[in-house]
Amino acid sequence: MLLADLASIILRLAELAFAAIVAGLTGNYLHAVRGSSTWDQSRFIYTEVVAGISILLSIIWLFPFSGSFIHWPIDLIISILWFVSFGLLVNWLDGSCGNVFDWSGIHINSNNTCSEWKANIAFCFLSAICWLASTLLGLYWVRHHRTATRAPAVSHRRRWYRSRV
Repeated sequence: MLLADLASIILRLAELAFAAIVAGLTGNYLHAVRGSSTWDQSRFIYTEVVAGISILLSIIWLFPFSGSFIHWPIDLIISILWFVSFGLLVNWLDGSCGNVFDWSGIHINSNNTCSEWKANIAFCFLSAICWLASTLLGLYWVRHHRTATRAPAVSHRRRWYRSRV
């Protein structure tokens, strides 16, 4: 299962990196609009909280122990949280920067806020996919080890009505 351990480490590193990028971009926006109503910024606060939880859990589960695979239900929940965050940000953008997955006209070294928002949305989506892949890997690992550790079937059983008196 060395391949599963290696895949788990790679996925956890990607989850950590993507969550850090989203936390940085969203935190920069929240810093720029500080003083405004928190109700208006709720989707960004939600995204920041999900990114913080993801950073914490990906650091904790980065170490390749067999116990890190049994957390696949939590990985699934975090993946769902990321998909919700992705949907909230796409809904907020509402086509003002064009199609969400249209990357033409985006430049790295420009002051284009559309570039930042599309990057934020893209990394939310990538993080959701990585958490989902961790879920599937953990589910595979648990299923594989459950069948491997089962006791062999007993070839003969004593019938309940025959006693040894």
